[in-house]
Amino acid sequence: MLEQLINFLRSDLDISLDAISLAKKNHDIEPNTLPIILWQYGFLDKWQLDQVFDWLELSLLTTIKNN
Repeated sequence: MLEQLINFLRSDLDISLDAISLAKKNHDIEPNTLPIILWQYGFLDKWQLDQVFDWLELSLLTTIKNN
C-alpha cells in the first residue's frame, strides 16, 4: 500500500519525490505515518492531509472488501 500511496501523493497532490524521500529517510515509514510526517515538514497543507486520509480510508475499505 505504501507504493500506491506514494503514487497518489505524486500524481494527485503533486508532492515531489524529494519531499517523500526526505520524510522516508529519517523515519520508519508506514502508510499511515507518511502523511503526518509530510504535514509536519510543511509539504502537505491541511486540505491535502484530509485528501490523503480519505484516500487511505477508501484504499483500506477496498482491500477489506476484496478479501
